[in-house]
Amino acid sequence: MGTIIEIQGLTKKYGSLTALNELSLNIQEGAVFGFIGPNGAGKTTTMRILTTLLKPTAGKAWVAGHSVTNDPRGVRQAIGYMPDFFGVYDDMKVWEYLDFFAACYDVPKTARMGMIDDLLALVDLQHKKDAYVENLSRGMKQRLCLARTLAHDPQVLILDEPASGLDPRARIEIRELLRELKNMGKTIFFSSHILSEVADICTEIAILEAGRLIAHGDMHEMKKQLRAHRLIQVKVLGELTAVQEFLLQHPAVHGLTPPGEADVPHDTVQFDFGGNDEALSALLAQMISQGIPVISFHEETGDLEDVFLQVTQGIVN
Repeated sequence: MGTIIEIQGLTKKYGSLTALNELSLNIQEGAVFGFIGPNGAGKTTTMRILTTLLKPTAGKAWVAGHSVTNDPRGVRQAIGYMPDFFGVYDDMKVWEYLDFFAACYDVPKTARMGMIDDLLALVDLQHKKDAYVENLSRGMKQRLCLARTLAHDPQVLILDEPASGLDPRARIEIRELLRELKNMGKTIFFSSHILSEVADICTEIAILEAGRLIAHGDMHEMKKQLRAHRLIQVKVLGELTAVQEFLLQHPAVHGLTPPGEADVPHDTVQFDFGGNDEALSALLAQMISQGIPVISFHEETGDLEDVFLQVTQGIVN
């Protein structure tokens, strides 16, 4: 699979304000790409440029081989765009709403009813086919708008905060829907500041702060690279003194977290480890050989919030 979104030095200025500063990214076909950052970081600006709604001050971008500045029509045929503030026509029925947008994309009338049924099944709104859009819940409207972006079967979905403002159940439904679209082979480029949701479904992430790209790559690899040492937790039977004394003598152990602090259980020792997998395996073997009654031994992987806080530390808005 090749590159389906290519961004080179993309910049957008509003007078003296730089909303986007020389952004460069390549996104592979079939990826689920999470674009994260605080409000005002430049996420929506980037998406509006990629969807041809905004012209860049400088730089270039291509979507599915089409230039966003020289071939906007080609870009629009290749993408499905869901903005952060979506619009619906309240006086339409659900099927009419989808039929209208399919017609806008020149989908033949003979094909539209079957396509509408398929889209409603995908987003679990078959039972609302004849309901008026104004009577849908916010979560249902969000799923309907996502179905709308699929009306012309685009290669790339560009979704700006697709779970914004939804209750927990509706966010889960959107997340599961994105997984299904990934399985269908769609490339998904979406923004979010709800970091745990991005962590669940992304293959890659990019972190944007004050218009600048400050981190980009495979999420799991980024976590490993950004953590200076690995956090290991070991749970033992009985007193912790023996395991604590053993760990403090090991050259690759760089400190212990006292039990009861930082959400560490009272029967568990957490420690900072600077070695590789082989050294960690050897450490566990040594503990067992010395008769330390280990119940569990695992690495704390951290979460995306940890990554975000580390890479944005010191960045000035």
